[in-house]
Amino acid sequence: MELAGRRVMITGASRGIGKAIAERCAAAGARVALVARSEGPLKELAASFAGATYFPTDLGEAAAVDGLIERVEADGGPVDVLINNAGVATGGDFADMAPDDIEQIYRLNLLTPVQLCRQVLPGMLARGQGHIVNVSSMAGCVGFPGMAAYASSKAGLTHFTAILRADLRGRPVGTTLVEVGFVPTDMLAAVNEYRPSLLSKQRTDMLRLSVDVSVDELSQAVADAISKGRRHVRLPRREAAYAVLPELGRRAIEVILTGVPHQD
Repeated sequence: MELAGRRVMITGASRGIGKAIAERCAAAGARVALVARSEGPLKELAASFAGATYFPTDLGEAAAVDGLIERVEADGGPVDVLINNAGVATGGDFADMAPDDIEQIYRLNLLTPVQLCRQVLPGMLARGQGHIVNVSSMAGCVGFPGMAAYASSKAGLTHFTAILRADLRGRPVGTTLVEVGFVPTDMLAAVNEYRPSLLSKQRTDMLRLSVDVSVDELSQAVADAISKGRRHVRLPRREAAYAVLPELGRRAIEVILTGVPHQD
């Protein structure tokens, strides 16, 4: 789907990866709908884009997420592309994590994207076009100590996206799953505060098994994937095997189920 003239909704758009994706989509001619918790940065960012709208929303609150797509579409028109980018990560020993922190990680990283997909799909299907991007993580395939909740929430988002693709097979809505390694953002800094996580990253860096991905490289890859209908963005390339191996079972099932109706 070409981005020019499309309305693109990006969650977690006030900073970091989300902000870079918003800038990239706007530069390609899209009208962006920006969603994040902080109103000030959203308003400032929206002012720099033609036709942009912004929606301050606490995506960690179920009540705030309920009906969000309807509110966005009532102010600016239908959402052609949904980019579920918002997420949270905290490093630390799982046994020491507060119950509320665990709840927040799963809600923001998994439940909110799932609910937004559910909300946006009926309109996309009725209009005969649409695209969904779910920003997951390489941590959904391989994880470090201190990342139990984060990594498993991203694994859930990865698998959800794969099965959603099966539901949408033969229908006019595309999906892109983004599996990315370390991106230098505030989130990564928070994870590195836990020493076992930091030492694990240093070990993989030393062995040249991982390398940081810039927000510019990632945002360009996401924009390209939407325009070209790509199912996956996997960065850095040297880590792609981590994501490809778990995907083999899902791809095998796709072949096995060839010809089986995917909807009533």
